[in-house]
Amino acid sequence: IIGYVGPQGSDVTSILLEGLSKLEYRGYDSAGIAVLTSTGHLELHRRAGKIANLAATVENEAHPHPGPLGIGHTRWATHGRPNDTNAHPHPDCTGLLTVVHNGIIENYVELRQELIEAGHSFKSETDTEVLAHLIEQRYFGAAQHDLTEAVRLALLRVTGSYAIAVASREHPDQIIGARCNGPLIIGLGEGEQFLASDIPAILKHTRRIVIMDEGEIATLHPDSVSIITLNGTPVQRDPLIIDW
Repeated sequence: IIGYVGPQGSDVTSILLEGLSKLEYRGYDSAGIAVLTSTGHLELHRRAGKIANLAATVENEAHPHPGPLGIGHTRWATHGRPNDTNAHPHPDCTGLLTVVHNGIIENYVELRQELIEAGHSFKSETDTEVLAHLIEQRYFGAAQHDLTEAVRLALLRVTGSYAIAVASREHPDQIIGARCNGPLIIGLGEGEQFLASDIPAILKHTRRIVIMDEGEIATLHPDSVSIITLNGTPVQRDPLIIDW
């Protein structure tokens, strides 16, 4: 996982692709990024195979005016074949938000059926797409358009393991990260923040790192980071300074 939020006009695409290349050692069979454009559209690029395939697609198709945030992912297939459709990020029904996820949602069949009965339509074979729809449902429901709260309420229904990043076109100044039995770190920058599965992905940009603990949700804005637990309790943690 790689995520970035910063000032308008940042070279988000390059930051995401470079971050993913630093995570290639983790192994993968597909890759993808989602970038918020300056017009407020979440532009998704997803390809099976190597990051080079994704980079070539982005070069041919990418919007010339990226906005201030994006998320990216390399995937090992668990639920669903390794193809373009099953590659992350996964959007919700409305195109409002998108999610990347490492891990396995053990109760995804039950959640998927509930969402289908509630009128949701799925396009992939993955357990991850359930998260996007579940967050969307909470976002327009009990969370009342609060993205952090929508993620928190959705994850209360989830059984399994996850490290996720969530972006929404209604919130161009924030990305949300959460973890349970999957690594996720925060990189603290000057007027920009980073989210990643491991330190090498963001070491070029910052050496101030916060390692998220189990059951925590982080909200990243360009100038601030806040962390809460799944029950909503605020967390304070000093960053580590990486000297290698």
